[in-house]
Amino acid sequence: MQKSHNQKPPQQVKAESRWPLGVAVVGLIGGVFLVFTLLGKNSSSAALFCGGGAWGSRPSAATSIQMEAILHYATSSVVPQQSHGEISVTFGVLQSLGPTNFLVFGLGHDSLMWASLNPRGKTRFLEEDPKWVHTVLKDAPALHVHTVRYRNQLSQADELLRHYRSEPDCSPHKSFLRGNHKCRLALNMLTDDVYETEWDLIMIDAPRGYFAEAPGRMAAIYSAAVMARNRKKPGVTHVFLHDVDRKVEKMYAEAFLCKKHRVKAVGRLWHFEIPPAANVNTDFC
Repeated sequence: MQKSHNQKPPQQVKAESRWPLGVAVVGLIGGVFLVFTLLGKNSSSAALFCGGGAWGSRPSAATSIQMEAILHYATSSVVPQQSHGEISVTFGVLQSLGPTNFLVFGLGHDSLMWASLNPRGKTRFLEEDPKWVHTVLKDAPALHVHTVRYRNQLSQADELLRHYRSEPDCSPHKSFLRGNHKCRLALNMLTDDVYETEWDLIMIDAPRGYFAEAPGRMAAIYSAAVMARNRKKPGVTHVFLHDVDRKVEKMYAEAFLCKKHRVKAVGRLWHFEIPPAANVNTDFC
């Protein structure tokens, strides 16, 4: 995610280097909108592609957010933090599943894109900074965002792994988040909407994790693994982790998301397909 105070260390980027990705994003969203328009001529095909009214959304609502995204990216030099190749990995899964449940850790300049690429699906964002939420929603009020107050810091990453191994309520044999006050890696402060939804895709591109006092992504990675293990619906949970070039992201991915579940690596993005825990007594990896 890219925000005013940045999820990543500040980098000097020439303005002209941003435009190729910006054009690609507009093309990606525009292509989806074109497909919807063409399918709209055949009501049965359109209903099949759009999910036949999933989540109670009207066709006009889906079209509105796509048009909003096209206008936004066509008139802005600020583009998503992820590369075109990285974005395409998640887009491919969204395209194959159709309207789906998509949970995104982080709110940034790519949020409107993700929402528009999941038309008539359920897309929710989890963001740590209330001021940044207010800033983004001024320009994109259709986004659904929950503010999260993380209780850890990046500097505690090694200690939290030791805590996980010694705290029974962190055990994969229990695997629960809501009301889990003893396990410091469990996100126990989320809304009922998040807990009660089975997420088909989870994107972890936040919270910030590039300085010692930042929350780090330890709890987000652990909690995504718990959500995936607790899935009751058929199929796997697709988990996308960005910034895997960093030590903590890589370490926690290998501990909880598992190498055996990794199906693709593009740039700084890893894609995992995590099945439900067939046996609750099994370890994460």
